Amino acid sequence: MDGPDADDRNRDRPGDRDPPSRPERGPQSGTGDRGGTAGSRPRAERDDAVTIEDDGIVRWFLETDDRAGTAIRDVATIIGIIAAVSILLFGISGTWPPLVAVESGSMEPHFERGDLVFVADEERFAGDGAVAGTGIVTFQSARDSGYEQFGSPGDVIIFVPNGNSTQTPTIHRAQFRVERGERWVETKADPAFLNGATCHDIASCPAPHDGFITKGDANPAYDQLAGSGAKTTVVSPEWVTGKAMVRVPWVGQVRLAVDSIGSTVGSGPIVVATIGITIALVWLGAAAGARDP
Repeated sequence: MDGPDADDRNRDRPGDRDPPSRPERGPQSGTGDRGGTAGSRPRAERDDAVTIEDDGIVRWFLETDDRAGTAIRDVATIIGIIAAVSILLFGISGTWPPLVAVESGSMEPHFERGDLVFVADEERFAGDGAVAGTGIVTFQSARDSGYEQFGSPGDVIIFVPNGNSTQTPTIHRAQFRVERGERWVETKADPAFLNGATCHDIASCPAPHDGFITKGDANPAYDQLAGSGAKTTVVSPEWVTGKAMVRVPWVGQVRLAVDSIGSTVGSGPIVVATIGITIALVWLGAAAGARDP
Protein backbone atom coordinates (compact mmCIF):
# COMPACT_ATOMS: atom_id res chain seq x y z
CA MET A 1 0.00 0.00 0.00
CA ASP A 2 1.44 3.28 -0.99
CA GLY A 3 1.80 6.02 1.76
CA PRO A 4 2.43 9.76 1.58
CA ASP A 5 5.84 11.03 0.60
CA ALA A 6 8.12 12.56 3.21
CA ASP A 7 7.93 15.93 1.57
CA ASP A 8 4.18 15.85 1.77
CA ARG A 9 4.29 14.94 5.44
CA ASN A 10 6.66 17.78 6.21
CA ARG A 11 4.41 20.26 4.48
CA ASP A 12 1.39 19.08 6.48
CA ARG A 13 3.00 19.52 9.93
CA PRO A 14 1.15 22.11 12.06
CA GLY A 15 4.30 23.86 13.11
CA ASP A 16 5.25 24.54 9.54
CA ARG A 17 1.93 26.11 8.61
CA ASP A 18 1.79 29.85 7.94
CA PRO A 19 0.42 31.85 10.84
CA PRO A 20 -3.08 33.23 10.28
CA SER A 21 -3.12 36.68 8.85
CA ARG A 22 -4.36 39.49 11.10
CA PRO A 23 -6.25 42.48 9.85
CA GLU A 24 -4.32 45.67 9.94
CA ARG A 25 -5.54 48.22 12.40
CA GLY A 26 -5.22 51.91 12.11
CA PRO A 27 -3.82 54.07 14.85
CA GLN A 28 -6.05 54.11 17.92
CA SER A 29 -6.87 57.24 19.70
CA GLY A 30 -5.52 57.31 23.18
CA THR A 31 -7.01 58.60 26.34
CA GLY A 32 -5.38 61.90 25.68
CA ASP A 33 -7.39 62.32 22.48
CA ARG A 34 -10.63 61.49 24.27
CA GLY A 35 -9.83 63.93 26.97
CA GLY A 36 -9.10 66.60 24.40
CA THR A 37 -12.44 66.06 22.66
CA ALA A 38 -14.40 66.17 25.88
CA GLY A 39 -12.55 69.22 26.99
CA SER A 40 -13.07 71.05 23.73
CA ARG A 41 -16.89 70.76 23.92
CA PRO A 42 -17.41 72.85 27.08
CA ARG A 43 -14.84 75.27 25.75
CA ALA A 44 -16.90 75.71 22.57
CA GLU A 45 -20.06 76.12 24.59
CA ARG A 46 -18.36 78.72 26.72
CA ASP A 47 -17.23 80.53 23.60
CA ASP A 48 -20.83 80.58 22.24
CA ALA A 49 -22.49 81.67 25.52
CA VAL A 50 -24.24 85.04 25.49
CA THR A 51 -22.88 87.45 28.07
CA ILE A 52 -23.74 90.99 29.03
CA GLU A 53 -20.12 92.06 28.64
CA ASP A 54 -19.74 90.73 25.09
CA ASP A 55 -23.25 91.02 23.65
CA GLY A 56 -25.01 93.73 25.64
CA ILE A 57 -27.91 93.47 28.04
CA VAL A 58 -30.64 93.41 25.37
CA ARG A 59 -29.28 90.40 23.50
CA TRP A 60 -28.41 88.67 26.76
CA PHE A 61 -31.96 89.21 28.00
CA LEU A 62 -33.50 87.82 24.79
CA GLU A 63 -31.17 84.86 24.15
CA THR A 64 -29.58 83.72 27.39
CA ASP A 65 -30.25 80.24 28.76
CA ASP A 66 -29.05 81.23 32.20
CA ARG A 67 -31.57 80.29 34.88
CA ALA A 68 -31.75 83.76 36.36
CA GLY A 69 -32.05 85.32 32.92
CA THR A 70 -34.91 83.06 31.82
CA ALA A 71 -36.75 83.71 35.09
CA ILE A 72 -36.47 87.47 34.61
CA ARG A 73 -37.57 87.10 30.99
CA ASP A 74 -40.64 85.06 31.99
CA VAL A 75 -41.67 87.58 34.63
CA ALA A 76 -41.24 90.43 32.16
CA THR A 77 -43.34 88.53 29.60
CA ILE A 78 -46.18 88.06 32.08
CA ILE A 79 -46.11 91.73 33.04
CA GLY A 80 -46.05 92.72 29.37
CA ILE A 81 -49.09 90.58 28.55
CA ILE A 82 -51.05 92.02 31.47
CA ALA A 83 -50.10 95.56 30.44
CA ALA A 84 -51.10 94.93 26.81
CA VAL A 85 -54.50 93.52 27.80
CA SER A 86 -55.07 96.43 30.20
CA ILE A 87 -54.24 98.99 27.52
CA LEU A 88 -56.56 97.23 25.06
CA LEU A 89 -59.45 97.19 27.53
CA PHE A 90 -58.88 100.83 28.40
CA GLY A 91 -58.84 101.75 24.72
CA ILE A 92 -62.20 100.05 24.19
CA SER A 93 -63.92 101.17 27.38
CA GLY A 94 -62.49 104.66 27.76
CA THR A 95 -62.56 104.37 31.55
CA TRP A 96 -60.43 102.92 34.34
CA PRO A 97 -60.77 100.42 35.81
CA PRO A 98 -62.57 98.74 32.89
CA LEU A 99 -63.69 95.80 35.05
CA VAL A 100 -65.69 95.85 38.28
CA ALA A 101 -66.92 93.06 40.53
CA VAL A 102 -70.50 92.89 41.78
CA GLU A 103 -70.45 92.87 45.58
CA SER A 104 -74.12 92.42 46.47
CA GLY A 105 -77.35 90.90 45.22
CA SER A 106 -79.14 94.21 44.69
CA MET A 107 -79.21 93.69 40.90
CA GLU A 108 -80.42 90.09 40.87
CA PRO A 109 -81.38 88.25 38.77
CA HIS A 110 -79.55 90.20 36.07
CA PHE A 111 -76.32 90.42 38.09
CA GLU A 112 -75.18 87.99 40.75
CA ARG A 113 -72.71 88.60 43.53
CA GLY A 114 -69.24 87.73 42.23
CA ASP A 115 -69.96 88.58 38.59
CA LEU A 116 -67.27 90.50 36.73
CA VAL A 117 -68.62 93.38 34.64
CA PHE A 118 -66.92 95.10 31.72
CA VAL A 119 -67.55 98.84 31.99
CA ALA A 120 -67.51 101.53 29.30
CA ASP A 121 -67.46 105.30 29.54
CA GLU A 122 -71.04 106.54 29.83
CA GLU A 123 -70.77 108.55 26.61
CA ARG A 124 -69.72 105.54 24.52
CA PHE A 125 -72.16 103.11 22.88
CA ALA A 126 -75.10 105.40 23.64
CA GLY A 127 -78.54 103.94 22.96
CA ASP A 128 -81.64 105.61 21.56
CA GLY A 129 -83.13 108.22 23.85
CA ALA A 130 -79.95 108.90 25.81
CA VAL A 131 -79.93 111.93 28.09
CA ALA A 132 -78.16 114.78 26.30
CA GLY A 133 -74.52 115.16 27.32
CA THR A 134 -74.36 111.83 29.14
CA GLY A 135 -75.06 108.92 26.77
CA ILE A 136 -77.20 107.30 29.50
CA VAL A 137 -80.62 105.90 28.67
CA THR A 138 -82.95 105.86 31.68
CA PHE A 139 -85.51 103.21 32.51
CA GLN A 140 -88.45 105.50 31.76
CA SER A 141 -87.21 106.71 28.37
CA ALA A 142 -86.12 103.20 27.34
CA ARG A 143 -89.64 101.86 27.78
CA ASP A 144 -90.71 104.04 24.87
CA SER A 145 -87.73 103.27 22.61
CA GLY A 146 -87.47 99.55 23.39
CA TYR A 147 -83.83 99.87 24.47
CA GLU A 148 -82.78 97.17 26.96
CA GLN A 149 -79.66 96.30 28.89
CA PHE A 150 -79.35 93.16 31.01
CA GLY A 151 -82.95 92.06 30.79
CA SER A 152 -84.65 95.37 31.55
CA PRO A 153 -85.09 98.84 30.00
CA GLY A 154 -82.39 101.44 30.57
CA ASP A 155 -78.67 101.54 31.28
CA VAL A 156 -76.99 100.08 34.34
CA ILE A 157 -74.57 102.72 35.60
CA ILE A 158 -71.64 102.70 38.01
CA PHE A 159 -71.57 105.74 40.28
CA VAL A 160 -69.98 107.01 43.49
CA PRO A 161 -72.68 107.57 46.15
CA ASN A 162 -72.92 111.26 47.11
CA GLY A 163 -69.77 111.88 45.08
CA ASN A 164 -67.70 110.58 48.00
CA SER A 165 -64.61 108.88 46.56
CA THR A 166 -64.04 106.97 49.81
CA GLN A 167 -67.25 105.00 49.30
CA THR A 168 -67.51 101.84 47.22
CA PRO A 169 -69.00 102.54 43.77
CA THR A 170 -72.54 101.26 43.21
CA ILE A 171 -73.83 99.47 40.12
CA HIS A 172 -77.58 100.20 39.74
CA ARG A 173 -80.03 101.07 36.99
CA ALA A 174 -80.77 104.70 36.11
CA GLN A 175 -84.54 105.15 36.55
CA PHE A 176 -85.18 108.70 35.33
CA ARG A 177 -83.55 112.10 35.13
CA VAL A 178 -84.55 115.04 37.32
CA GLU A 179 -83.74 118.73 37.26
CA ARG A 180 -82.64 120.91 40.12
CA GLY A 181 -85.60 121.93 42.27
CA GLU A 182 -87.92 119.31 40.76
CA ARG A 183 -90.32 117.57 43.13
CA TRP A 184 -89.62 114.28 41.44
CA VAL A 185 -91.58 112.19 43.92
CA GLU A 186 -94.73 113.88 42.64
CA THR A 187 -93.81 114.21 38.95
CA LYS A 188 -91.96 111.04 37.87
CA ALA A 189 -91.57 108.50 40.67
CA ASP A 190 -93.39 105.17 40.69
CA PRO A 191 -95.38 104.97 43.96
CA ALA A 192 -94.53 101.26 44.17
CA PHE A 193 -90.90 102.18 44.91
CA LEU A 194 -91.52 104.96 47.46
CA ASN A 195 -92.57 102.84 50.44
CA GLY A 196 -95.37 105.35 51.03
CA ALA A 197 -92.96 108.29 51.37
CA THR A 198 -93.80 111.79 50.16
CA CYS A 199 -91.54 114.57 48.96
CA HIS A 200 -91.46 115.96 52.51
CA ASP A 201 -90.07 112.64 53.77
CA ILE A 202 -87.14 112.48 51.35
CA ALA A 203 -84.07 114.69 51.82
CA SER A 204 -83.32 114.83 48.08
CA CYS A 205 -86.79 116.11 47.18
CA PRO A 206 -86.88 118.71 45.74
CA ALA A 207 -83.80 117.67 43.79
CA PRO A 208 -80.67 119.54 44.99
CA HIS A 209 -79.15 119.38 41.49
CA ASP A 210 -79.65 117.83 38.06
CA GLY A 211 -79.08 114.10 37.97
CA PHE A 212 -80.51 110.59 38.07
CA ILE A 213 -82.78 108.66 40.38
CA THR A 214 -81.41 105.11 40.67
CA LYS A 215 -82.49 101.72 41.97
CA GLY A 216 -81.20 98.17 42.18
CA ASP A 217 -83.35 95.76 40.18
CA ALA A 218 -83.88 93.58 43.25
CA ASN A 219 -84.41 96.45 45.70
CA PRO A 220 -87.93 97.48 46.79
CA ALA A 221 -87.28 101.24 46.72
CA TYR A 222 -85.23 103.99 45.10
CA ASP A 223 -81.68 104.59 46.33
CA GLN A 224 -82.66 108.14 47.34
CA LEU A 225 -84.96 106.96 50.13
CA ALA A 226 -83.50 106.86 53.63
CA GLY A 227 -82.17 103.41 54.52
CA SER A 228 -82.65 102.07 51.01
CA GLY A 229 -80.15 100.85 48.44
CA ALA A 230 -77.05 102.95 47.87
CA LYS A 231 -78.09 105.64 50.40
CA THR A 232 -77.32 108.51 48.07
CA THR A 233 -78.89 111.75 47.03
CA VAL A 234 -79.74 112.45 43.39
CA VAL A 235 -76.83 111.04 41.36
CA SER A 236 -75.02 113.84 39.56
CA PRO A 237 -73.67 112.98 36.08
CA GLU A 238 -70.18 113.85 37.37
CA TRP A 239 -70.42 110.97 39.84
CA VAL A 240 -71.05 108.40 37.12
CA THR A 241 -67.85 106.51 36.27
CA GLY A 242 -69.27 104.25 33.55
CA LYS A 243 -72.04 101.94 32.47
CA ALA A 244 -72.17 98.15 32.38
CA MET A 245 -71.67 96.50 28.99
CA VAL A 246 -70.79 92.81 29.45
CA ARG A 247 -71.27 90.44 32.38
CA VAL A 248 -68.95 87.50 33.09
CA PRO A 249 -70.50 85.22 35.75
CA TRP A 250 -68.57 84.42 38.94
CA VAL A 251 -65.14 85.54 37.74
CA GLY A 252 -65.31 88.53 40.07
CA GLN A 253 -65.10 86.23 43.09
CA VAL A 254 -61.30 86.41 42.84
CA ARG A 255 -61.41 90.20 42.90
CA LEU A 256 -63.75 90.21 45.88
CA ALA A 257 -61.49 87.79 47.77
CA VAL A 258 -58.46 90.00 47.15
CA ASP A 259 -60.38 93.11 48.20
CA SER A 260 -61.55 91.35 51.36
CA ILE A 261 -57.98 90.43 52.30
CA GLY A 262 -56.82 93.91 51.37
CA SER A 263 -59.34 95.53 53.70
CA THR A 264 -57.96 93.37 56.51
CA VAL A 265 -54.19 93.54 56.01
CA GLY A 266 -53.82 96.46 53.60
CA SER A 267 -52.92 96.51 49.92
CA GLY A 268 -49.14 96.66 50.40
CA PRO A 269 -48.65 93.10 51.66
CA ILE A 270 -50.94 91.76 48.92
CA VAL A 271 -48.90 93.42 46.18
CA VAL A 272 -45.63 92.18 47.65
CA ALA A 273 -46.99 88.65 48.12
CA THR A 274 -48.39 88.52 44.58
CA ILE A 275 -45.11 89.63 43.03
CA GLY A 276 -43.14 87.23 45.22
CA ILE A 277 -45.34 84.25 44.37
CA THR A 278 -45.16 85.04 40.65
CA ILE A 279 -41.38 85.26 40.70
CA ALA A 280 -41.11 82.07 42.76
CA LEU A 281 -43.34 80.11 40.38
CA VAL A 282 -41.43 81.30 37.33
CA TRP A 283 -38.11 80.52 39.01
CA LEU A 284 -39.23 77.01 39.95
CA GLY A 285 -40.47 76.43 36.40
CA ALA A 286 -37.13 77.52 34.98
CA ALA A 287 -35.27 75.29 37.44
CA ALA A 288 -37.42 72.28 36.54
CA GLY A 289 -36.83 72.87 32.85
CA ALA A 290 -33.07 73.02 33.40
CA ARG A 291 -32.88 69.57 35.03
CA ASP A 292 -31.45 66.67 33.07
CA PRO A 293 -34.09 64.16 31.97
